[in-house]
Amino acid sequence: MAHDELPHDLLLERLGEMAGSALPVYGLDPDSAVTMINHSENTTFRIDDPKDGGKRVLRVHRDDYHTKNGIGCELAWMKALREEAGVITPTPIPSPDGALITTLTVDGLKPRHCVLFEFLDGREPDEDKLLAPFRRLGEVSARLHRHSQHWQRPAGFERLQWDFEHMLGETPNWGDWKEGPALDAERVALLERLVARIEERLEAYGKGAERFSLVHADLRLANLLIEGETTKVIDFDDSGLSWFLYDLATALSFIETRDDVPELVESWLAGYETVRPLSAADKAEIPTFLMLRRMTILAWIGSHSETDLAKELGPEYTAGTCELAERYLAERYLAEIS
Repeated sequence: MAHDELPHDLLLERLGEMAGSALPVYGLDPDSAVTMINHSENTTFRIDDPKDGGKRVLRVHRDDYHTKNGIGCELAWMKALREEAGVITPTPIPSPDGALITTLTVDGLKPRHCVLFEFLDGREPDEDKLLAPFRRLGEVSARLHRHSQHWQRPAGFERLQWDFEHMLGETPNWGDWKEGPALDAERVALLERLVARIEERLEAYGKGAERFSLVHADLRLANLLIEGETTKVIDFDDSGLSWFLYDLATALSFIETRDDVPELVESWLAGYETVRPLSAADKAEIPTFLMLRRMTILAWIGSHSETDLAKELGPEYTAGTCELAERYLAERYLAEIS
């Protein structure tokens, strides 16, 4: 039975069983506490081993999102970023036989690839105090992008594409945005005009090497850990080929309607340009990337309606997206940020 055919509660139960079955595979104490952290594209668990007092994070992959080779490419880039760019990312922990990726099975689920990571200390940025964290994030993002431009990718490198075609076009990674919640004919017509404008502007902007390469693709607050003045980056599961400015848009996920978005963008840019310059043409498209991300998340909500995050966002996210679309199409959102 495919995982999508299981009732949600039963799916989570089976995934918990799978996480428990990973303990002997990784040589961990069978009495370790296994606690679910998040269920989204993948499901992550915190493992507290009483034998050594250590904390680890187990990521159980969806069966239909990445191949084993694709996961290996993600881990290779994370390693290179740690060693060559000074970007702090979690280190994967091999099984006793040296494998970084293991495949587990339990009754009722297809086999799943799993990766065990070290546990990184830190806290998610405080949403009430984001200016300084956004400046540091801008600098970290620029180091990540500079490395991306020059890194020699391994043979057979395989990651998702995050361009218009694979976000809002004919083959979207996260499904059709028209499956989002609370969409009526009037809202669909508005958002169709928005999507057409986004496509037009991205086509003109282009995919030159100075603008489009390997990115994290999910730098939202939940994937950042702050420890003192240090920003650590976790969850490279969505990393793939896209525009560099898409990473800025992902950092503003779910908060695009805040009044201080222009200040947050300026703070991010101030940090970014200490490492890597951006042109006036780049900055002019920032609102386009914010709307591209907003619409992509709308599609995600529609195709992941069983998740807690999708339920939490719900119809209000659609209403906020329509409000932003009207401002963007009237070039007010563009003027407020660029």
